[in-house]
Amino acid sequence: MPLLDLFWTMLWFFLFIMWIWLLISIFSDIFRRDMSGWAKAGWVFFLIVLPLLGALVYLIANGGDMQARTVKDYQAMESAQKDYIRQVAGTGSAADELEKLAGLRDSGVISEDEFAVQKAKLLA
Repeated sequence: MPLLDLFWTMLWFFLFIMWIWLLISIFSDIFRRDMSGWAKAGWVFFLIVLPLLGALVYLIANGGDMQARTVKDYQAMESAQKDYIRQVAGTGSAADELEKLAGLRDSGVISEDEFAVQKAKLLA
């Protein structure tokens, strides 16, 4: 296989992958949008019957909104992930940590010196 044929084959393969990715993005945006079922069915039908023209028209008509919805969804996911991490990690205030350390000291788990070191770290 000549090198140029390999290049063209790879180029068409990557263009095909990009086309599939674009269609998946458009279909996911269609079903994520707040519009009637008939409008969704119309867009899906248009994309199946005339895929290139349908994708071009959809991106021209809804490209900016599509990007805004995607950004909003990613921000919501990031916020939910951060809240979950905070909840699981159990990060609290320095006062809460000092209270836990005092409880450990009072129960004899840590010594007075270890308590002083940990308290200095928390207050620093």
